[in-house]
Amino acid sequence: MRLQPLFLGVAIIMAISLPAAAQTADRLYVMDCGHNSALDQSRWSPGVNVGKPIEFSDNCYLIHHGTQWFLWDTGFPDALADKPVTNALGTATRAKKLAAQLDEVKVKPADISFVAISHTHGDHIGNVDMFPTSTLLIQKAELDWAFAPGKPAPFKRDRPMRELSGDLDVFGDGSVTILSTPGHTPGHQSLLVHLARTGWVVLTGDAAHFKDNWDNDRVPSLNTSAEQTHASHARLAKVVADKKALLWINHDLPTFESVKHSPQFYE
Repeated sequence: MRLQPLFLGVAIIMAISLPAAAQTADRLYVMDCGHNSALDQSRWSPGVNVGKPIEFSDNCYLIHHGTQWFLWDTGFPDALADKPVTNALGTATRAKKLAAQLDEVKVKPADISFVAISHTHGDHIGNVDMFPTSTLLIQKAELDWAFAPGKPAPFKRDRPMRELSGDLDVFGDGSVTILSTPGHTPGHQSLLVHLARTGWVVLTGDAAHFKDNWDNDRVPSLNTSAEQTHASHARLAKVVADKKALLWINHDLPTFESVKHSPQFYE
């Protein structure tokens, strides 16, 4: 009987000293946030299929955690659903508006606590201003680059915002973690999500555009740093291996076609 307090004390000390296991997010919705019929794949895959067209997917990811909602990327502007845009790179369209997809799962823009963007290219920040009360999570390096003198503002800067200088455990429990992965842009970031049934998922952003680029560690000519791109690829590859994570490459059409889309969800 006298040993019971000792055992209890040891158990308490062990519980305090051991690191907490990563918790899980409740749901992840994959939303269709646009499509790009690009004219020349080699712009993103140097030396590959020069002058040949390729189809891009573009996704947004809505995550439910406890009582909060988190949105990763906002895709092309919803206005493209009414009027596609064609330029020197190709034609950008939207089959569904982000606002309509959120409404379908009964989520209002004001319900979303956090919006995080992988980077500030137009196919990822097209609807940031739809969420003026959400806290925007963005790397400081990306913000400084996007709002450099002489550049058009990608979104309204007067808003709740948290400028990051590296990784961020968004909810403090390991379930949703922003990973700093510069290279495509100076402050590019990716996302690691932990779900109870699905397990770990890595959302690459544009750390790689296609699975073939990922497999061959290719660096698009438009990236701001080849060295950082290679380092970020190696980092994400290690995360995928260590966590046995699913790898979801945002613009890879076969990846898009292989996953279920909102209003269906992953748990």
